[in-house]
This record gives sequence, C-alpha cells and structure tokens, in this order.
Amino acid sequence: MKRALQLTLGVLTAVGGFVDIGDIVASGTIGARYGLRLTWVLVVGVIFICAFAEMSGRVVAVTGRPVFDLIRERLGPHAALLNLCGSFLVTLLTLAAQIGGIALVIELATGLDHLLWVLPVVIGLWVVVWHIGFQRMEQGFGLAGLSIVVFAVAVWWLDPDWSALTHQVTHPTPPTTEPVPTYLFSAVTLFAAAMTPYEVFFFSSGGVEEKWTPASLGIQRTNVLLGFPLGGLLSLGIAAAAATTLLPMGVDVQTLGQVALPIAIAFGLAGTLVALFAFFATTVGAALETGLSCGYMVAQYFGWSWGKSRPPVRAARFHLTVAVSLLIAYAIVQLGLDPIRITEYSLVFAAVALPLTYLPVLIVANDREYLGAHVNGRLGNAVGLTGLVVVLIVAVAAIPLMIMTGMGA
Repeated sequence: MKRALQLTLGVLTAVGGFVDIGDIVASGTIGARYGLRLTWVLVVGVIFICAFAEMSGRVVAVTGRPVFDLIRERLGPHAALLNLCGSFLVTLLTLAAQIGGIALVIELATGLDHLLWVLPVVIGLWVVVWHIGFQRMEQGFGLAGLSIVVFAVAVWWLDPDWSALTHQVTHPTPPTTEPVPTYLFSAVTLFAAAMTPYEVFFFSSGGVEEKWTPASLGIQRTNVLLGFPLGGLLSLGIAAAAATTLLPMGVDVQTLGQVALPIAIAFGLAGTLVALFAFFATTVGAALETGLSCGYMVAQYFGWSWGKSRPPVRAARFHLTVAVSLLIAYAIVQLGLDPIRITEYSLVFAAVALPLTYLPVLIVANDREYLGAHVNGRLGNAVGLTGLVVVLIVAVAAIPLMIMTGMGA
C-alpha cells in the first residue's frame, strides 16, 4: 500500500494537467464535434509529456534540485527570466480558469450564480495550501480525481457502435462539414492542454517535496508511465462519451452541464452526482497544482526557501507568492469573464510559451555536470528533439489559427 501511495504524485499531476476545467469542456466539445478523430493528438501529447516529465523527474532524483532552479543556473538569469515570465503568466491565467471552474461546478449543484462562490473557493484553496501537507494533498485529490473514470464507464454502459468509434480513431480527418483550420485549431489546443508548462514544474518540484534520490529513479519513472497515460485515457473517456451521445444528437457543447449529459443519459441522477463530484475533485486538484506552481516558479528563480515540507514561517515568501497568485486569479474571475473562455485563451498562450519551457528542460537533461551518467540516452534525445520540433510548430501556428477561426468558432 505504501508503495502504491508513492505513485499518487504522477496521478495528481496527470489528472490536474489532463482533466482540468478547460480539458473537460474541450474534450466534450471535441468529442461532440469530431468524435474521436483527434485521438492522435492526445497520443502524441502523452508521449511527449511523458518524455519531458521523465527528464525533469530524473534531474530531481539525481541532483536533489528542481528543474527551474537548474535552468536559471545553467542558462543564466536573463534567459531564465524569460522562461519564468512566459510560464508564470500562462499558469496564473490557468489558475483563474480553475477557480472559475470550481465555482461553475458548485453553481451546477446549487443553482446559485458561480460568482457568489469565487471568494469562498479562493479561501478554501488557501486553507488547503496553508494547512494540508504535500503528501496528504496529493493522495487525497489525486485519488479523488480518478472518479472522472465515470465517463469511460458510461461509454461501456451505453454500448455504442464500437466500429464507428474505431473508424473515427483510424481516420483522423475532419468531417466534410467542418473547416480544416478549425480542426487544426482544436488540435493545437488539445496538444497544448497535454503539454501545459506547469505540469513539468509541479512534477519536478513535487519530486523535491517527496525527497527523491537516485534510488528513487524507478519510482519517478513509474509515476510518469502510470500517471500521464492515465490522465490521457481519462480525457479520452470524456471525448468518447460525448462522441457516443452528443455527436449523433448534434449538440454543440458550450457549457459544463452539457459535458455531463452523457452521464445523465447513462446513469440518471446518481451518475450526475458522481460526475459533479469528479468535476469538483479534478478542478480543485488542478487549482492546487497551478497555485503551488506559481509559488514554485518564483521562489526557485529568486532562490527563496520554498516547499510544503517547510513550515510557512520558514518559507514565507513562497506562501505569500501563492496567496498573491490566488488573489490575482480571484480578481480575474470576479470581473465576470467566462471561466471556459479564460481557459481557451490560456491554452493558446500556453501553446506559444511551450518552447520556453521544454527547450531548457532538454538542455539540462543533457548536462553531464549535473547528471553525470544519467544524462539522456539516444532514445530520450530522439523523442525530446522530435517533441521540440512539434512544440515549435504548434507555437508558431497557435495565434494565426486563433485569429483565422475566431477561437475555433
């Protein structure tokens, strides 16, 4: 049991990274619009995030230091500052989306406007960050987030036309009624959702919190190979549920409630309650990830004491950064901006910022001064360089496709 609980870091990172409020709605929207024709994007994203997460985890296990700390030392303060600004702003915007998403889930459950819940949500998140230890947090929210598997169960229960779903997976071209640029924009946002920068920073910082050593290399790799593919499969389950029920009905998914329709069709009220709990657990986990990642990035760049393993009084600036990030995110949501729209923009900006995150990780993972014999091998570099090329293509294409398609409308 103890060994199994050591794997919850990968589960929390992957569930929070793959199944946050934006991914939930994006998967539902894409499934209802394209079926499973974009599964290939999810597969590619899982492969590349596994490669870079393994690099960042290996760096932590060998050096005992998080990747962002070494990026500043290896590339210098100016290059690392550019990395910090890009990643921090995207993560902050994502944090605002998660807070708004939690409030939307509560609105679905209570019928009260989500803006009434934003402040209580922020206070609740801060209480968790302040009082709950890292391991208890990762185990609790990581395991609770697995309840999103209800979508995959619903697909099986509804007994769809499996040959039709298989045909969609194996024929990854847009329907004749859908414009190619819109299809490509959906592919870009889905890839960016799989590769969001905070996943790497949270995972490597979590490795430090867990006190990984070279003896932990097996644990960190198992976390990667279990957690991230699992997150991808859970996201695919949401898309498959939408493809099974909403695509034939011609439903244009715009809201969180519409994403839950397949569960209501399959299991009625009881299933809907499970879906709401799953939405709540995954968005809270993602909010904690992004909030802590804001603190991790800033504290590691400036060399401050940081981490949940330290009492708040000994890591005051780290905790203050998390608190300020939560307040800024609160202000963004309280302006009345649609949390789903915030997430869509955050994914576009994440796509643009991807090279700033993953090129430095690849450089550090090949530095023998830090890793010695544990530097990347040929396979790791082949996958990493291929991923970097794809990341650059996505970064260049994101803004033009956003403008051309009107945010995928």
